[in-house]
Amino acid sequence: MIILPVTAFVTAVCAIMLLITAIDTVRQRMRIGAAFGDKGDAKLISASRSHANLAEHAPIVILMLGVLELAHASPLGLKVVAGLFLAARAAHIVGLYAPVDTKPPLPRSLGVIGTWLTMLVLAGWCLLLAAQA
Repeated sequence: MIILPVTAFVTAVCAIMLLITAIDTVRQRMRIGAAFGDKGDAKLISASRSHANLAEHAPIVILMLGVLELAHASPLGLKVVAGLFLAARAAHIVGLYAPVDTKPPLPRSLGVIGTWLTMLVLAGWCLLLAAQA
């Protein structure tokens, strides 16, 4: 029996997304022969940033989901926030691969806003939980 099903699901999806973006980063490095750095290559920069940005944000979100799930927070509420986070991360990845004009592509912007919103909601929820303890 999985004790933390929402956390387990989000963790698994993030792991798959991290693996996909890591593989593409390596593929882009091999394409241009860059063992280190990015040589200013836009495709490598997009690949490495999509991987790194997910790696920066996923751990704290997963941790907060786990804390809330262990505290028996609303399963539906957790699923909604988790779904928003995963959709935001997917949008951010798509947006980082989109052509850039003068401003960031819409999926990238939506991904950033969605990620920050989920982090804010989860942080507030954790603070509320802590205040009630």
